[in-house]
Amino acid sequence: MTEQHQYERVCRQHFHDINAKLDRLDEAVRGNGKPGINLRLELLETAAASRRRLAWIVVGAFVSAGASAVMQLVQFIGRQ
Repeated sequence: MTEQHQYERVCRQHFHDINAKLDRLDEAVRGNGKPGINLRLELLETAAASRRRLAWIVVGAFVSAGASAVMQLVQFIGRQ
């Protein structure tokens, strides 16, 4: 069996399959006209950062409201 015959029989289809898989992976990562994994990941990270910021704003608002309520309660009790 010659090397060329062995390549034709064994390796050629295998290399073709590997190239096809690499092309599909490249398309998934880059997007090829559609949102790719890179863009989608960036959007998810941006959304997560926005949610964290919003959560801290909400926590701050509740702490502020709680402190205000405690101060009003202290003033109310002090008047009596």
